[in-house]
Amino acid sequence: MRHEGKLARVGPEGVVPRRRAQGGDDQTCTSYYGLPVINQPVWSARDVAGYLFLGGLAGASALVGAGAHVTERPRLARSAKLGAAGAAALSMLALVHDLGRPARALHMLRVVKPTSPMNVGSWLLAAFGPATAVAAASDVTGVSPVLGDAATVCAAVLGPAVAAYTAALISNTAVPSWHEGRREMPFVFVASGASAAAGVGLVLAPAGELAPVRRLAAVAGPTEIVLTKLMARKMGLAGEPYRTGRAGATLRIAEVCTLLGAGGALFARTRRAVALGSGLALLAGSALERFAIFYAGLHSAQDPRYSVLPQRERLSRPPDGTSR
Repeated sequence: MRHEGKLARVGPEGVVPRRRAQGGDDQTCTSYYGLPVINQPVWSARDVAGYLFLGGLAGASALVGAGAHVTERPRLARSAKLGAAGAAALSMLALVHDLGRPARALHMLRVVKPTSPMNVGSWLLAAFGPATAVAAASDVTGVSPVLGDAATVCAAVLGPAVAAYTAALISNTAVPSWHEGRREMPFVFVASGASAAAGVGLVLAPAGELAPVRRLAAVAGPTEIVLTKLMARKMGLAGEPYRTGRAGATLRIAEVCTLLGAGGALFARTRRAVALGSGLALLAGSALERFAIFYAGLHSAQDPRYSVLPQRERLSRPPDGTSR
């Protein structure tokens, strides 16, 4: 029996109205003592959002490094390989720091579980990280070029999965603003990683070798913005945190940075200062986009209506998916 005295009204104005269903009345969303329906993630924003950003940067940079190596752009190749190796190492440090003990990261390698994004990701990083390190070290020192070439190919093959798997990692949870974007989020993360990888190239490589990353920036930056907006729109109610509050403000700043970086890349052919500024703007935009997604998930976990109302709407539909 429901005890009305123990039901706390939630929302900015006390009662959160439900959208009027066809043929039904407005309803309200309440929870006991105003507590969240699901447990809010306890992850650190710095560690986990940074991990999401660095993973995408590392994976995409590995591909850029391999492409530059094949097309004989040595300084761009070296910059991308160093970017991939550095980002992979930092992402592992962020993951271990969030877990609290290094042994916990090693424990994830005791089994192979394809249904677990965390387990699959751990194995990916266990292979990808050393490959990027060997590729970068061989390029810088000139030692064992054959081994370096093999490591470059290995890192490039694993790169797309490394850039995308973090989307599966967070969307395979009960957090509404992550789970509802599970179909689009991998594409958002790959585009964001590609934008960041272009930013690394623009910052570190000489003007004469920037043509590929300039084109990559011009395509990946706007694509990232469009896909993020499309993802939020397709989420329905769960996409609201992407437009409001801290997540919405962070995402708008990210969009400005990304557009400035992508636009500046078009004029960075001979102007070193423009290339540097564009690259830094792309990196900032990609990082802020991951923080915005992280903040949106936390907000949706705190407010019961993002969990309850979409479930009510799904339950109100007939089995054939049509509206009543």
